[in-house]
Amino acid sequence: MIAHEGFESPMLNFALVALGGALGAMSRYALATVILPGSRFPWATLAINIAGSFLIGLIWGHSAQQQWFQEWGRLFLVVGVLGGFTTFSAFSLETLSLIDNHRFVDAFGYVLLSVSGCVVATWFGNRFAGW
Repeated sequence: MIAHEGFESPMLNFALVALGGALGAMSRYALATVILPGSRFPWATLAINIAGSFLIGLIWGHSAQQQWFQEWGRLFLVVGVLGGFTTFSAFSLETLSLIDNHRFVDAFGYVLLSVSGCVVATWFGNRFAGW
């Protein structure tokens, strides 16, 4: 829970997460409609997860110790916006779908690219925050 004056209200915390989550989900949907729509491979989800991982690293590396981030930024940006933007639940379902369709090489490649790409993007984002 946030302990700074003016931000100790659980309802305000939920509102920050909800507003951020709505913005993140709308952004995810908008990008998914333009990144190779109709492709047999889930490129949009992969790109969104990597971009979200980069952004979370960048934001965390740049702002984690700042007061605004401790007060409301973490809930709004990290939990809300980026939680709504990244799509690991969709990633899991798409991986299962590839497996169910006996596309094992695609499923393995998708998992490998998603996990390694997101970890590397988070690292780069965190490093870029120091520039």
